[in-house]
Amino acid sequence: MTRVKKLEQEVRELTPEELKAFRQWFQEYDAESWDREIENDIRAGRLARLASEAIAEHRAGRTTEL
Repeated sequence: MTRVKKLEQEVRELTPEELKAFRQWFQEYDAESWDREIENDIRAGRLARLASEAIAEHRAGRTTEL
């Protein structure tokens, strides 16, 4: 059995209260993980081209205010 399958089984066996706590923890963990990934991409310059294109589009008047 893979680690993921083991985790899935463990999650299925949680009480409703435990599942609620796990969901909250995982949402926070996932958000922090995503933030780290984006920060690493920014530092590595992987978003520079996209940012430049977006700024150029905005300056050219091809954006819509939200």
